[in-house]
Amino acid sequence: MSTRSADRRLADLKREVQRALPRPLGGSQRARTALRAKARRWTWSDLLLGAAKGACAVVLPLVLYVRASVELYQGGLTPWLAVAGAALLAMGSISGIALWYARRRGARVRALTALRWLAIPTLAAWCLFALFRLSSANTKSEGVRTYFSQVNPVLRVAIATAILADPAVIVTDLGRSAADYTRMGLPVNDRTRHYPQRNGWVHAVDLRTIGRGELRNRLLQGYFWTMGFQTLRHVGTADHLHVQLQVR
Repeated sequence: MSTRSADRRLADLKREVQRALPRPLGGSQRARTALRAKARRWTWSDLLLGAAKGACAVVLPLVLYVRASVELYQGGLTPWLAVAGAALLAMGSISGIALWYARRRGARVRALTALRWLAIPTLAAWCLFALFRLSSANTKSEGVRTYFSQVNPVLRVAIATAILADPAVIVTDLGRSAADYTRMGLPVNDRTRHYPQRNGWVHAVDLRTIGRGELRNRLLQGYFWTMGFQTLRHVGTADHLHVQLQVR
């Protein structure tokens, strides 16, 4: 075999070997391959942890809205300023969560767009809804529902958030007068916070406990207690949960 033929044969073998070797991955292809490999390594614990993080991202701003409203009100602000300040804190918290997630995932522009056009407007709409709307499905009667606008705004947002978590919550009483005690066959209570207080707002609500599981009732009571309200499970005309806000 001549030298030229040997060189040609060697070159052909090199080309065959190069075709057989895997081609180097491009940047985007490497990223997709890494994501697929990571997805294959997910376990149930990873999925549960992700679900827990998502739930916290939703629940935290709402809980902060209620708790901060109570703290700001007890700290000396008027009810409207307290709920407005708490709403700003809640929107700040969801902004912080979104930016933290974006920084970890390298998707800051998309996160900011979603934050600006979806998350913050949705939370702001909810804050307003919680202040002015109580569904008839969550009240014992239309008469009870008409009192909602007379309830302290701080207590209103707490009621609405409780209903968001447990849509079966039923409000049985809000505002009262002395005549209501006589009608119910109960002694007149001059110290009840169901009366409009010196600042003009009703500071108490009664919630139905009959027909609900004991665990659900305990969780509901625990929620209001954790948010800074005074709670009492007692019997007037029927077993119910009494929740009241301290009068400032």
